[in-house]
Amino acid sequence: MSGKALIAYFSATGTTAGVARRMAEATGADLFEIRPEVPYTEADLDWTDKKSRSSIEMKDESCRPPMAGAIDVSGYDTILLGFPVWWYVEPRIIDTFLESYDMAGKTIIPFATSGGGGLGKTARHMQGVCPQAIIEQGFMLNDYSADRLASLLG
Repeated sequence: MSGKALIAYFSATGTTAGVARRMAEATGADLFEIRPEVPYTEADLDWTDKKSRSSIEMKDESCRPPMAGAIDVSGYDTILLGFPVWWYVEPRIIDTFLESYDMAGKTIIPFATSGGGGLGKTARHMQGVCPQAIIEQGFMLNDYSADRLASLLG
């Protein structure tokens, strides 16, 4: 990574948060939690329920859940963007984050956690949401040690 880096992440259950914190410790990057204005409940996250909040959001490509809090991203060249994989792409709140800031020319490296599957169409989808950024392919990180994280990002 060149220049100043930010690790921004959304964590629905704490898994991605743990990985993001270890990444920040291993790399010295700044850390920012992307939080929804209305926190997700367990029922909201029930992907088997077509009427759950997460199911409804992911069915609607235009859905942008509002974020609580903000950060000035202007001083960062690289943003490592973490999230759980939902329906083979990033959760809609990640799209809210990408569209909320000027990402022109920034390198965005997605990293994700998932109970199964990989990043799917995430990089391509994110590029469509944020065409002015450089979206890299990214990687899956479910439970990596600080040494492993440092070697991946080194």
